[in-house]
Amino acid sequence: MQPARPDAYRQLLDQISERFQEGQSSAARAVNVQLLETYWAIGKYIVEFEQGGEAKAKYGRKLMKVLSKDLSQLHGKGFSLSNLKRIRQFFLQYPNGATVSHQLSWSHYVELLKIEDELERSFYEKQTLLENWSVRELKRQKKSSLFLQLASSRDKAGHRANEHVPGLL
Repeated sequence: MQPARPDAYRQLLDQISERFQEGQSSAARAVNVQLLETYWAIGKYIVEFEQGGEAKAKYGRKLMKVLSKDLSQLHGKGFSLSNLKRIRQFFLQYPNGATVSHQLSWSHYVELLKIEDELERSFYEKQTLLENWSVRELKRQKKSSLFLQLASSRDKAGHRANEHVPGLL
């Protein structure tokens, strides 16, 4: 069946498609925000339980293994030992939940948490936000050692600038 007005039909089709895609994107963002907030809270619960009111945790590896097993039985996927460790680390690295960017996905944070150096992690986090890097692009930039390249080039530029200044170097 052909519509009587093909141009009007095409406009309707475009409107519906655009709205549907906006709805999908909005839903994905909402799910991501909720996932990050949930994982942050779970990390907080684990750390608070480990610390038991103390300033420092008397960390026992058995807790995470048992917790992983029990949560996996109760809820299925998502509670592997490695994921629970990342969730705990997520809270420890971002103890102020307000500093967590909801523009980044959990997969972005998993990649960022693999970086031990705080300055380097902060660099990649900021660049990911500024450049809107996908997780694949973040991994590529980390693998190419972008941070180290830039840090090295800045050090060299700084040394060259100071070479001709009496009393420096």
